[in-house]
Amino acid sequence: MMFRGRHVGRCHFSEGNLLSSCRRHLKEIPASSSNVFTSFTWAWDPTKTSELLSGMGVSVLKKEHLGSENTPQDLLVSLSPPQKRQKVKEKDKDFVIARRPRLLREPESGASWDALPDELLLGIFAYLPLNDLLKVTQVCKRWYHLSFDESLWQTLDLTGKNLLPGVIGQLLPVGVTVFRCPRSCIGDPLFKHSRPLRLQHLDLSNCTVNVADLHSILYQCHRLQNLSLEGLKLSDDIIRNIAQNSSLVRLNLSGCSGFSAEALETMLSSCSGLQELNLSWCDFTAEHVQAAVSQISSKVTQLNLSGYRQNLQISDVKTLVERCPYLIHLDLSDSVMLKPECFQYFHQLIYLQHLSLSRCYQISPAALLELGEIPTLKTLQVFGIVTDNALQLLKETLPHIKINCSHFTTIARPTVGSKKNQEIWGIKCRLTLRNPSGL
Repeated sequence: MMFRGRHVGRCHFSEGNLLSSCRRHLKEIPASSSNVFTSFTWAWDPTKTSELLSGMGVSVLKKEHLGSENTPQDLLVSLSPPQKRQKVKEKDKDFVIARRPRLLREPESGASWDALPDELLLGIFAYLPLNDLLKVTQVCKRWYHLSFDESLWQTLDLTGKNLLPGVIGQLLPVGVTVFRCPRSCIGDPLFKHSRPLRLQHLDLSNCTVNVADLHSILYQCHRLQNLSLEGLKLSDDIIRNIAQNSSLVRLNLSGCSGFSAEALETMLSSCSGLQELNLSWCDFTAEHVQAAVSQISSKVTQLNLSGYRQNLQISDVKTLVERCPYLIHLDLSDSVMLKPECFQYFHQLIYLQHLSLSRCYQISPAALLELGEIPTLKTLQVFGIVTDNALQLLKETLPHIKINCSHFTTIARPTVGSKKNQEIWGIKCRLTLRNPSGL
């Protein structure tokens, strides 16, 4: 099928990729009952688009000088087989063959890009990688608006990228609901408005980001269900921003610092629907730990409070078990104040399946045999408190429990497993910036 149009000739945007996607997937595009117009309200400005491309690390398009019809020459060559030149017979040499002007020729058979409905173009754009989707924005006003349709931007992965100021503020308001961006360097988002974002799943673990810029992002988040800020410096204002999300189910603040016990207590009391919570190795005092165990939601089934050495007491374990009777996975590793006296509280957890007490040095290997009486217990992590010989004896005595089978906890963590795993809480992001130039 021949594609030709008036607006696509001056920008080279990987036509080969677009055409191959078009040929391969035209029949697979789901039908829509009506035209879908983007709610994206920016005026088309090639300068802004160039800034966005540069901020994302995508090279700006180079313009080519083509014919007056603005028809991509490469596109025509790829779709139209070369015509053999007919030899002029000797007797026809006196005749002059006059060509009609290009604009007066009869239209060739096939569909024009302009004639394609919005649904079809959106279906084609849905198969483009992020690099090409960004370049499509430079073709014309119509394609600019369609390429920023919220249906194309629901899941976005910018892991490990250097995002210049303004990039976050332009992309997230388009309709992103899943944003994976760990280990990235994030500049000032520069939001154009203060309307709430549609984000539901957000991973900014171990990013390089200013506290004020992080506050600007979370200030507009009210619908979060899963959030990971592992390793970041926070503030009381950021903790209060988190408290706005009443639908929060999973929260990972492992290794965070910079907020008070009062702010933590307020946040935990507001997020009453939490089911997975990771507060391990934060910059906590004994007051932080007490605030946490006294306000943790009763719905929590997976909890990581490891790393608090002298700040986590047996009394805190008692309070914790009373507030969270449905715990399935509990990690209290590196709490040196815990003794076998706390085992009586573990017996009260009738759903407990996974327990971690690694490096709780006041618990002897012999005392661990008592934990075998918990009927629901399946795994037990006790690294650092049993020797190899004692471990072997413990495994033989408690054959129904897997002991020291995992070094790392997965509680509330967005991505687990190999580095090639690009999922975030089981959700795979479609738009991923791969091999960008300039990074």
